[in-house]
Amino acid sequence: MKIPFNKPYATGKELEYIQDAISRGHISGNGYYTKRCQAYFEERYGFKKCLLTSSCTDALEMAAILTGVGPGDEVIMPSYTFVSTANAFALRGARLVFCDSRQDHPGMDEDKIETLITSRTRVIVPVHYAGVACDMDKIMALADKYGLFVVEDAAQAVDSFYNGRPLGGIGHLGSFSFHETKNISSGEGGMLVVNDDRFIERSEIIWEKGTNRQAFFRGEIDKYGWVDIGSSFLPSDMIAAFLWAQLECLDEIQNKRKAIWNRYYELFSDQADELKLRLPYIPEYATNNAHMFYLLANNEEHRDALIRSLKEKGVHAVFHYQSLHRSKFGMKFSVACDCPNADYYTGALLRMPLFCGLLPQDIGLEWIEF
Repeated sequence: MKIPFNKPYATGKELEYIQDAISRGHISGNGYYTKRCQAYFEERYGFKKCLLTSSCTDALEMAAILTGVGPGDEVIMPSYTFVSTANAFALRGARLVFCDSRQDHPGMDEDKIETLITSRTRVIVPVHYAGVACDMDKIMALADKYGLFVVEDAAQAVDSFYNGRPLGGIGHLGSFSFHETKNISSGEGGMLVVNDDRFIERSEIIWEKGTNRQAFFRGEIDKYGWVDIGSSFLPSDMIAAFLWAQLECLDEIQNKRKAIWNRYYELFSDQADELKLRLPYIPEYATNNAHMFYLLANNEEHRDALIRSLKEKGVHAVFHYQSLHRSKFGMKFSVACDCPNADYYTGALLRMPLFCGLLPQDIGLEWIEF
C-alpha cells in the first residue's frame, strides 16, 4: 500500500453546493456561499470581520496594505516560514527582519523579538507553525509597548487556540489558508480576519479593487467609485461553496485528523530515544489542531535517510521550509541575521502523511523500522 503525503478530502456535498451556487446565478465573488462562510467564522470564533480571499497570500497582502507598510519600514517575522509571509510585505517595499525559531518548537522565539525592534519597525508577523500558537501575550505586549501592529499568519491554524482564544483573532489582523494541504480546504483559498475596528471599512474597499462597492450594495451611498488602492482579492462563489461543504463537517474532520496525529504520537513516543528523534512539542497555552505531525532528526543527513527508508515502505514523507534568511531573495530584502534554530529545522524536520483518508490503523509499526 502506498501512502501519499496528502490527499484532498471531500465531504460529499461539494458538488451539490457548487451546482447550487450556479443555480443561484451568482458565481463571482461575495455571493451566497461567500457570505455563509464569512458569517460562520464570525459567529463560531467571534471574529469581528472576515473576508474570503483567493489565497492566504492575498490575505497577507491585504494586511500589508492595511498596516500602511512602505519603503523604509521594517517587519519582524520568522525565518522559518513560507515565502508568502515575506512576499506580502516585500511587495510594499518593507525591509524584512527575520527572527529565529524556538529551540523547542519551529515557531518564532518570542523572547528574541524585542532585540529586533527599531524605530523603523512597524509590524510583527507571528506564524503559528503546525497550528500551534505562538505566545501571543508576549507578542501583543511588545506591540502595545512600541506601538506596532500584529498580523497573525494562521495559515495552518484553523480551529486552534491560545489560552482559549482562537488563533487569527488575537492580533490586529489575521490570515488563514484553505489550500488543499490544510485541514479545511477549497483547493486554493484564504481569509482575512479583521480584529481592529480601524481596518474594517478600508478592508472592504481594498478587497473590492479599491472601490466602495460594498457600501453601495448596503445602500449607504448612491453610487460607488475608485477611492483607494486595492485588487481583486475575492474568490469565486463556487470556491466558497466547496469551502462551505467542508465547514459543515469541521468537527468531524478535526476528530479524524486528531486520531491520526495521536496514533503517530503513540507509535513514535516509545521509540523516539532509540531512533534519535524528537516529537512535536505543544506548549500548555496552545491546543493542537492536528494540522501536521512532524519528527525532528539530528541533522539533514539523518532526516534524508529517514525519508528514503519510508519511501521504500511506500510512505511519502517530506521536509519543509528552507530558512528565508539564507535564501537568495531573502538576503536582498532582509536585515542580516543569524538564525541557527531555523537552520536546524530546515535540515532536520520531517513531515509525515496526515489527511482524513488515512486511517489510524494504516499507520503500522513497520514504518519505524529504520
